[in-house]
Amino acid sequence: MAVTLQVPEYTVEREVTVQPRTTALIVVDMQNDFVKPGGALVVETAAATIPAIQRLLALARAKGMKVFFTQDTHEEGDIEFPIWGPHVLRGTWGWQIVDELAPRPGERVIEKLRYDGFFGTPLDHELRLAGIQTVIVCGTVANICVLHTAGSAALRGYRVVLLIDAISAIIPFDQQAAIRQVHFLYRGVITTSEAIRAA
Repeated sequence: MAVTLQVPEYTVEREVTVQPRTTALIVVDMQNDFVKPGGALVVETAAATIPAIQRLLALARAKGMKVFFTQDTHEEGDIEFPIWGPHVLRGTWGWQIVDELAPRPGERVIEKLRYDGFFGTPLDHELRLAGIQTVIVCGTVANICVLHTAGSAALRGYRVVLLIDAISAIIPFDQQAAIRQVHFLYRGVITTSEAIRAA
């Protein structure tokens, strides 16, 4: 049954200023299985977000922001496979972060076993050690790993900035639902990659 719904309004900020020393960029699950043709769970719009994420990485690197990548990681027989089928098996091509966004030395790759980048990982510990107060979140999938990571950050007291041109979802409804949740439930800042300014 098809249902037509109106997306509640949210504000897309035209300019968002962040402090590089207390801001981290988190790139969520931009891996071959989710982004590239031939991947196990390709999100059709994910590849189109690569230029926006590259723009963010260039800014973060130029201004000395901390950069984190989450890397969804599974072994044979993982409990997610009955839901999604086998994907991002450790050590495979599909598990690797796409070449266009390859982490540089000193940038942290956080292997995660579930949707949430904080669940069972050292991400929160490392953010706190670095004195991070704001996290800029981008990547895929908007209503799954991006949303759970952004929500988990907000619940831990971080200011969350979500970039609508640098996230992707399986269908537009899912993308809008994720943006709505971050805006309404977690009081996140909604903006674009071009609107980020470093103080």
